[in-house]
Amino acid sequence: MLRLYLRLRRAWDRPLTAYYLIFGGSALITVLGLVMVYSASQITALQLSLPGSYFFRKQALAALIGAGLLVAAMKMPVKLHRALAYPILAGAVFLMILVQVPGIGMAVNGNQNWIALGGSFQIQPSEFGKLALVLWGADLLARKQDKRLLTQWKHMLVPLVPAAFMLLGLIMLGGDMGTAIILTAILFGLLWLAGAPTRLFAGVLSIAVLLGFILIKTSPNRMARLNCIGATDPGPGDSCWQAVHGIYALASGGLFGSGLGASVEKWGQLPEAHTDFIFAVTGEELGLAGTLSVLALFAALGYAGIRVAGRTEDPFVRYAAGGVTTWITAQAVINIGAVLGLLPIAGVPLPLFSYGGSALLPTMFAIGLLIAFARDEPGARAALALRQPRFGRKRGTGGTGSKRSPRSWNTMRRRASAARSSGER
Repeated sequence: MLRLYLRLRRAWDRPLTAYYLIFGGSALITVLGLVMVYSASQITALQLSLPGSYFFRKQALAALIGAGLLVAAMKMPVKLHRALAYPILAGAVFLMILVQVPGIGMAVNGNQNWIALGGSFQIQPSEFGKLALVLWGADLLARKQDKRLLTQWKHMLVPLVPAAFMLLGLIMLGGDMGTAIILTAILFGLLWLAGAPTRLFAGVLSIAVLLGFILIKTSPNRMARLNCIGATDPGPGDSCWQAVHGIYALASGGLFGSGLGASVEKWGQLPEAHTDFIFAVTGEELGLAGTLSVLALFAALGYAGIRVAGRTEDPFVRYAAGGVTTWITAQAVINIGAVLGLLPIAGVPLPLFSYGGSALLPTMFAIGLLIAFARDEPGARAALALRQPRFGRKRGTGGTGSKRSPRSWNTMRRRASAARSSGER
């Protein structure tokens, strides 16, 4: 057992571990999500007089476009990522303002956060606001750190916090409390990585909690969602119908589920079965084994993101990787916590898993960022270079003979020196 543990420990500490975890984990989550979207959305599509594969085809198209964005983000240098921060932020703000313009913005489930693109296609600009805050905030903090300004609290807060509050205000104009919570988590993640003092961190957190309490207290709908935490029956007026039927779906799944496509709750009993509550359908059809597998994939993705942020020497990479990891893990925790009845229903999708192209596209671009950062580690660069033969020759051969040429030996020496990892921070 000790020998097995040591072997696993060595494998876990290899330079490409984070790269494989991010790439493989995100791919598995996306593929499993497509399968579950197809299973969970069929009944909803038929009830709307649409083909059974309608939502699956739209999600598959979004995943295909997202895969292109992921590859593009992987290939971009860090300088280009930083250059895109301001255009993405400006575009997200402009689109979120357009949402509030009559005749352009449209309401879905009571939230004014969508723009119609024609036909059945819509876009939710607030989802791109998450990516904008991560990139712009990371670039801003990195530049301030290079000038050694983060030791002053005013430089740490301004203009990061006012810009984040501007995005939060535009989102809350449409009534989307769930996305506002994720944006707040990203803000706190960036401040934490920047080394905000405890008093400063507690002050900003206190203001956010106070504003959240006021927004919840003044909204009967949000108060009703808060009262449904831990509910075991629908309650008066079926106010906790969705929360309770999510628990019913998980409870009926057992250890290995009722089988793929055999969910009962998706037949009109569970609202939003293919979006916010797709985790409940997963539990019903794939059982505890399926839900634990999804949790393990998100845990591996979160660990890999933290590892990338901890090993880099580039401040922008550290802030961006930490921001993306905070975004994905916080959103997954809020979604799964709501399905389990441990948190109020916030109306946020499960990243890479739930139906919704507006959420999938920026998330896959963010995953591409993490993959690019993981590949850019010194040890990972050397490991990837050693796996690629140069000019069609096999590794370890310097030409037709067994003796390496001086140029080949120098190349290998440079790779070996680049393979020294900077270690955990």
